[in-house]
Amino acid sequence: MRKADQSIRTILAENIHRYRRSNNLSQEQLADKCGLHRTYIGSVERGERNVTLSTLEVLAEALGVSIPELLTRKGEEVGK
Repeated sequence: MRKADQSIRTILAENIHRYRRSNNLSQEQLADKCGLHRTYIGSVERGERNVTLSTLEVLAEALGVSIPELLTRKGEEVGK
């Protein structure tokens, strides 16, 4: 089975961390908003987890951003 590209996990990790901090949320607060465990959020922010599409949707909604924004490297234009 093919493993996910590390770079997409890194981009996701950095973006979740950045958006969480910009919303003044702790990992625990974000986890509560998403119905997830705090340690899960931490492992996502460290790039250790491949999240499911449904989890990606929940994270995006909780952070007030779109899924493409979570998956786009900062400085890149979404949709291009």
